[in-house]
Amino acid sequence: MKRREVNTGLAAAVAAMSLPAQAKESKAMTHELKTGGDRGYLRIATEEAFATREQVDVFLRMVKDGTADQGMVSLWGFYAQSPSERATQIMDRLLDLGEQRIAHMDATGIDKAILALTSPGVQPLLDVEEAKGIASRANDYLAERCQAHPDRFIGMTAVAPQDPHWSAAEILRGAKELGFKGVQINSHTQGHYLDEPQFDPIFRALAETGQPLYIHPATLPDSMMGGMIDAGLDGAVFGFGVETSYHLLRLVTTGIFDRYPNLQIMAGHGFEALPFWLYRTDYMHKAGIRSQRYARLKPLQHDLFHYIRNNFLGTTSGLCWEPAVKLMLDVMGEDRVMYAMDYPYQYVPEEVQAMDNLAISKEAKKKFFQTNAERWFNL
Repeated sequence: MKRREVNTGLAAAVAAMSLPAQAKESKAMTHELKTGGDRGYLRIATEEAFATREQVDVFLRMVKDGTADQGMVSLWGFYAQSPSERATQIMDRLLDLGEQRIAHMDATGIDKAILALTSPGVQPLLDVEEAKGIASRANDYLAERCQAHPDRFIGMTAVAPQDPHWSAAEILRGAKELGFKGVQINSHTQGHYLDEPQFDPIFRALAETGQPLYIHPATLPDSMMGGMIDAGLDGAVFGFGVETSYHLLRLVTTGIFDRYPNLQIMAGHGFEALPFWLYRTDYMHKAGIRSQRYARLKPLQHDLFHYIRNNFLGTTSGLCWEPAVKLMLDVMGEDRVMYAMDYPYQYVPEEVQAMDNLAISKEAKKKFFQTNAERWFNL
């Protein structure tokens, strides 16, 4: 596919997904997007999704046979069945780990993509053996595509937390045999969260490999859904961030980093808004501990400011907007914020240009686009 054809095909999407007013002001500073480091850095996109046909077919089966929860029906009932341009385009791109994806990377100046099995992975599957088989085969497929394009694709391991011991073994296989550089878990697993003790084998495996855990959003469990779907707010527009930030706070406030002080946990979308809330969250967390109001909250070795600057890592997937990115940099530190595109769900060339034009130092920008990813993913 020629670059001109790719850019032409993007025109409608770009027009429909226009940038905020502040970002539009940078349009006068637009430039051609090229790979190869012509601006002094490579661009490594750190939260990019793919799917397998087997995975999507199981989602469809669950939607049709009534075993899917409300969020999965809302999300995959749309993407896997709707004839709309957005749904069909995204499905086509999710299933491609070859020429089309690389052409899209070339067209937007993305040198490398860190790839993970699209949310919710295999976590909603009720048949645990089926879930493990699909995850294992997806990992094999991703490893093959990374080997075919070693300069462009980097993989993260998919697991089935329904079986924590199997997931721990798969993390080790991904790291030691498949060449993967991290692990992605799509938030809750059928309403269960990683702070629950049965999931500790997963953290032991992460500690053994030294790899980061990327906690990606999933649709809300039925117990949290309320009126979100009726309001049109259940997915990436709002619900994803609510559920994933809840998960992240459960982990830190129950002492995961005191038990595993070298653990690094990543999250996207402006670190799911937690930098904005940090002062109040830290204050009220300390107040809750002092008052002994909640039996579950025990004193931690550090405050929440420490953990967000030492154990958490944030990416800009879906939130390529200068005010938000600068807040992340201020709160988390310039060594802990990384660029991500969120392909194919949000593929907007103008957002790449807006990030190129960030009003930060050259050194900070190279960290943002390149060297932080190289460090934390051990590239």
